Amino acid sequence: MPDAISDKQPDKYPVTPDGRYFVVNGRLWRTSNPHLAPDVRQELVVQLMNARRQVGAAKKADDAAAERSARAAVDEAKRALGERGPVWWTDGAPDFNRRMVGNTPYADWYAGIAQPE
Repeated sequence: MPDAISDKQPDKYPVTPDGRYFVVNGRLWRTSNPHLAPDVRQELVVQLMNARRQVGAAKKADDAAAERSARAAVDEAKRALGERGPVWWTDGAPDFNRRMVGNTPYADWYAGIAQPE
């Protein structure tokens, strides 16, 4: 699954005009909360990457318990980053995370910028 959008690849994964999502293969993925302090965000990203490595190691070792634990750590980090769980915006707008962009209010915007991914 995609991570928080990287400032180094804005064209590869277009970001919605409101900055709430980026698009991968026509699907919206919620961006990290932009209001997080940079040092907090960085620590959470480090935690996320460590947890993902643990998932891989657990799968390689065929250790179901370790994999469940590692996946829980991934989920915890993603929630802390604002990519899952309650939305980080406060205007009451609904969450379209993981939905196909064509089935959301972002469809026209995306149709105007869509390029092969």
